[in-house]
Parts: sequence; structure tokens; C-alpha cells
Amino acid sequence: MTSDSVLARKPSGQSDGFEHHLSPTAAQALRSNPLSAKATSVLSASYADSDIRDALGLLDKRGIQNTAETRRQLRLAVQKEVIDSNGDIIREFGHVAEQLKRIGLTIASLSQGCEEMKKHISAAHQETAPVLQEASDLMKQKDQVEAKQQLLKAFNAHFIMSEEDIATLTSTAEPVDDTFFAVLARAKKIHNDCEILLGTENQQLGLEIMEQISKSLNRAFQKLYRWIQREFKSLNLENPQISSSIRRALRVLAERPSLFQNCLDFFAEAREHILSDAFYTALTGTSVGGEEDASVKPIELVAHDPLRYVGDMLAWIHSATVSEREALEVLFISEGDEIAKGIQAGRDSEPWNVDGGNDFDGLKALNELVDRDVTGVARVLRQRIGQVIQSHEETIMAYKIANLLNFYRITFSKLLGEDSVLLESLTTLEESALNQFTTLMRDHVAGLQGESQLAPPDLAPPDFLQEGFKQLTAIMKTYETSLTSADSREADFEPILTEAFDPFMEGCENIAKHLEAPARTIFSINCLLAAKNILAPFDFTSTRLSKIQDTVDKHTSTLVEYQYSFFRANSGLQPLLQALAPLSDTKEDLLSIRSLDAFRPEVLIQASQTLDDFLPLALMDAMENLKNLQSSKMARKITEEAADRFCGDFERVEEKLVASDDIWEQEADEETLASSQPLKSLFPRTSGEITVLLS
Repeated sequence: MTSDSVLARKPSGQSDGFEHHLSPTAAQALRSNPLSAKATSVLSASYADSDIRDALGLLDKRGIQNTAETRRQLRLAVQKEVIDSNGDIIREFGHVAEQLKRIGLTIASLSQGCEEMKKHISAAHQETAPVLQEASDLMKQKDQVEAKQQLLKAFNAHFIMSEEDIATLTSTAEPVDDTFFAVLARAKKIHNDCEILLGTENQQLGLEIMEQISKSLNRAFQKLYRWIQREFKSLNLENPQISSSIRRALRVLAERPSLFQNCLDFFAEAREHILSDAFYTALTGTSVGGEEDASVKPIELVAHDPLRYVGDMLAWIHSATVSEREALEVLFISEGDEIAKGIQAGRDSEPWNVDGGNDFDGLKALNELVDRDVTGVARVLRQRIGQVIQSHEETIMAYKIANLLNFYRITFSKLLGEDSVLLESLTTLEESALNQFTTLMRDHVAGLQGESQLAPPDLAPPDFLQEGFKQLTAIMKTYETSLTSADSREADFEPILTEAFDPFMEGCENIAKHLEAPARTIFSINCLLAAKNILAPFDFTSTRLSKIQDTVDKHTSTLVEYQYSFFRANSGLQPLLQALAPLSDTKEDLLSIRSLDAFRPEVLIQASQTLDDFLPLALMDAMENLKNLQSSKMARKITEEAADRFCGDFERVEEKLVASDDIWEQEADEETLASSQPLKSLFPRTSGEITVLLS
């Protein structure tokens, strides 16, 4: 019977728990009937339960048919199968029990053997324990000894120098090469590391090693010092490929400032002799030993004048100084500030050094070294140029030499700094040349003042002024090429103007004092205009030009006043103006004009005639007064200004006369009017006519 057939027998529409719908009485009756109870149990079972479904599935696998016999035998068959299965299990467990018994016997045998082995091991351990402890102590001692051996080996390798290294460092037979510098660097490191030992309990060891290393280092620096001196003797600075080993040696020797300074002193002395000999050869064409050098053109023979001679010497020194500086830059500062660092390190290690507080300036040290190298040349130069200055008495030549010295002084100040022997020599020579120029100029001026000077007939600038201006022009052209800064050019040139310009202008003023007007003023203006023309092209004379222009303006005002007086006096207008001057524009003053002597009819007619005679040639006559003024434009301007003032005066006279006539005509009777004439009819010229005639 399959699970599907069983499920098919379930009444449709009836739930599994149908007895819940019965009354209590009916339910009690069902429970008292076994068949009914069975049916109720079957019907109340839920076939959706997993256990029932598994049981039904197991029945399906057996292939049992749903018959009455099968249903009766099913329980028995199942119980039989369960009994058979239990019997099989019991037999299997019997086999397992037998195996377990054998295993138990085996384990007991092993346990007995282990106990015996433990007894043997314990006895052996008691016998070997002292030996093992001793072996362990020996191994620890061995490890300690090996560690000490390694430490000693490392200490010796680091702090102890071999005999070969010491020989390389101190023996003069060994070269100064890369090996020497490597050993020296190692020795310095050992010396520095010894300071660590001084801070530990091994102070005595550190002191001993430091003492040995210090001796070796001192001998090494002495060896390096002597080697550098030997190299300096054969060093060719003109060779662009200067040995790098020398540069390296100098950087290392800088750690001993005293030795380094001695080297510099030795080098400077050697270079001073070399440059002095070279300068002597350049001057004479022969060496100090008397050997002639055919490749050199002697400056003393090639230079044809003092200025060329001085210029060639200065140019040679400048070239030599620049070459010296470039070569020494390669030696001393081309590698950065390594020398400065070395010197500072040396000063730190020599606290007793008095210069230890000053920082090393590589550029300043270079300038000082170059200056020391050319000190000998500077002495020769000072002597030669001093002789040239004292032996020549040409004013312009003395100033040109001074200006040339000024040019090179400024150039060398930029090259070597302000504190150099060469610069001091050039400053002294420049002052000497300027003093010579001043002396010669004053002698020249004194000679001119001793001569009787008269103004030329045409009132032109005198010859001595023209000559002085020629000298001044040459001086200013020379000064224009100087390297004086723009801010101080004018102030620096003022002393030259005081010596080479002012005395000549003062001489012209003395001449002008003896002339009559307007010749005095015209002569002064001509001299001042000539001075302006000379100074104007140069930008460092602006202040002096301004002063000259102010003086010219004052003299111009004087000439305008003179021309104005000329117009008033020669035109006949002067008496009229003087008579009208105290009068005002009141009616009484205007009526009183007719009673003045200057305005009597016959006098006024004569004044009108004088004016008519003057006007046709007035401008020509006025310009004739200024014919010697060398600026025709200025003469014309002065005359025009004076004429304008004269026209203004005439206009005021005319206005007074017209105003007086108007009042007179209003107040006079007919008889008076018939017997007298208006003033304007007696003086008929108008201001418009005057302006036209004088324009």
C-alpha cells in the first residue's frame, strides 16, 4: 500500500482534527469504542508530518503491496529486521572488545618499558649533568673570547695605523698623491674619534692613541707644507691647466692656518719677484740679469710721449693683475668655500690663535694676495710715473696724466678693493699730477696777470681768454672720458674750473673795469657768451652755466637800461617825461601841464621837431651802440625791449596831453580857444606811429 493510496482514502473536505467539531458526548462515545478510537487516531494523524512521510517513503522503496496479509505481517517483519540488526551489531562489538583487550596488553607492556627507560635516563642524567654544565660554561667563555677578538680587531683596524700608512703620511720619500690624502683623511678621523674614548673609562688609551696620531698629523702637514713650497717654485700661473693636486693640497693645508699663511707669504714673495722682473723686462726689453728678450717691445722705446708711456705701463699692470687674479681664483676659490671651512676648522682646533674670531673672507684674501703680488710692480710704477710728472711742464699733459691715473684707480678699486697698495700708489700719483697741473696753471695765470691786458677794439674776448678756453676744452674732453660716477662728476670737476676757468674770467673782469659804458657791459657779455659756448657741450658744467647765465641776464638788463636812456635822451622826450613825472591824473594837475616850461608852445614844437629828426634812424643808431656785441640776436632783443619801454613812455605822454587838451577845451572861453592851440597839435606824433617806426 503506497502513501498515495493511503492519502487517497482520506475523506475529501474533512480536516485532520475533525473530532474537534464533535460534541463532548459524541467524543466520549468514540473514545470508549476501540475501533472508533483507532479510526480516530488514524484520521487525526497528519500525513504532512516528516516522520510519517519518511516511513511511507521507506515502504515505497520495499515495494510492498497494500494487501491485508502484508499489513498483518508488516510489524513482525520490521521487528525481525531490527532484532537481526541488533545481533549483527553485538557480534561486531565482540570483535572490537577482543581487539581492545589485545591493545590494553600492548599498552601495559609499553608502559612497563617506558618506566624502565625513565629509570635508566634518570641515572644517566645524574651522571652527565656536571659534564654538560662544564661544557656550557666553556662555550660561553669561547663566545666571549671571540667577541673580544673581533672587537680588538675592529679597534685596531679603526684606531691603529699600519707602518706603511705612517710612512706614506710622514716620509718625504713618499709622494703626495691620492694615497697620501686618503691616509691623511683616515688619520684625522682617528684623531676625532679618539675624543669619544676620552669620554669613556678608556681615557688613558684615548690619550695615547691621540698623542701618536697628533705627531703623525703634524709631520704630515709639515710634509705637505714643504711639498707646496716646492711646487710653488715651479708653478706656471699662465698655464690654464693648473695642477688639481696643488688646489687639493691648499684646501687641506688650510686646516693649519699658520702653515697656510706661511705658504701664502712665500707664494706672494715669489710672485712679487717674478712680476717685478717681468715688468722690468717689459719696460727695457732686457731681463734683470741683462739678457735681451727679442719677443718684447720695450715700453720705454715704443712710447713716443709721456701720456703713451704712462698708459702703456698702466695697461701692462692691469693685464698682469687680471691674469694673476684669474689664476689665483682657480687656486684658492674655484672650489667654493672649502679653504674657508678648512681655516675655520683649524682655528677651532687652535683657540690660542689671535685671529680665531674673524671669519675668513675668500674674496678679500684673494684681493690681498693679488695686491701683495703686484707690490713690487707698484713701487717701480710709482717711481717711473713720478719722474714723468715732475719732468714735464705742459699743463694739459699733466691733467691728462692725472685723468688717466684716475681711470685706472677706479678700475683697480673694482678689481682689488679700496685697501690695496697699488691703489694707494695710484691715488698718490693722481694727487701729484693734479698738484702739478694746478701749479702749472697758476704759473700761467700769474704770467698773464703780469702783462698789461687791454680789451680789443671790437670788444671781443681777449687772446688770453681764447687760449685758456682751448686748454679748458682739452681738459673737459679728457675729463668726459673718465669713470667718475654721474652723481659726483660735476662736484669733482669744480676744482678744475676754479684753476683753469675762474682766473681767466677774473682777468676779463679786471679789463672791463677800465672801460666806459656800454663797452664795459658789452665786453663782459662777449666774454661770458664765449664761456657759455665752451661749457655748454658738457653735462658736468650745468651749475656753472646757470651762474654764467644769471650774470649775462644782469648785464643784459644794464644794456636795456642804456638803450632806453638813449631813446629818451635823443628823441627829446626826456624833458617832457621829467616834467610829467610828479603830476597825477587829477583835473588840476592835468590843467597845470600847459603852464609848465617844457610844454610851452615853442619848446613843445622844438621837442616835436627833435623827435621827427630822431625817429627815421632811431633803430639803426640804437643798434650801432651794440655793434660790438657778438650776439646780434641779443643786441636786437635788447634794443627791442628798450624801444618797447620808450613806446610805453610816449603813450603816457600822449595820454596826458590829450587829457589836458580835453579839460582845457571844456573850461576855456572862446577868446582863449581862438588865441591858443591844443598841446596835441604842437606835438602831433601818435603812439601808433612811434610803435610802427621803432618796430
